[in-house]
Amino acid sequence: MAGSVNKVILIGHLGADPEIRRTQDGRPIANLRVATSETWRDKVTGDRKERTEWHSVVIFVEGLAKVAEQYLKKGSAVYLEGQLQTRKWQDQSGQDRYTTEVVLNGFHCNLTLLGSPGGGNRPPPAGSPEDYGRESSRTPSGGATGPSFSSDLDDDIPFAPEWRG
Repeated sequence: MAGSVNKVILIGHLGADPEIRRTQDGRPIANLRVATSETWRDKVTGDRKERTEWHSVVIFVEGLAKVAEQYLKKGSAVYLEGQLQTRKWQDQSGQDRYTTEVVLNGFHCNLTLLGSPGGGNRPPPAGSPEDYGRESSRTPSGGATGPSFSSDLDDDIPFAPEWRG
């Protein structure tokens, strides 16, 4: 075998505003919760079904983290390319815990804003982290949201909505 590949591509919606932390020298690190959903029709009942997966994303690339901080908010549609990374940590009781995250670090990562430049073109799917433990009255919406560009030229983004790290 010549090698291996560790690449993740996600198209989804943010379930919350980005959480921004700063390193000791002031560089931003962005943490995102991204929902991806699949929908289908139940063959027996004909009912529409939806399954949502939640992904933890960490952006270490300074430029991409700044874009996330400035332009992303809950409900924003994003296209992300990164790598899976598992880290080990200890909880308060000293037990070893493991977390697997999608990490954007280095040259082979990508963050593209989808939808309107202001983001928030659609709320996160039912079952967002805030909805855990209670029923959602929202019906699932189908179909993927592709890029759409506003004809309003007064937006705050002076460049194309794609950044590569």
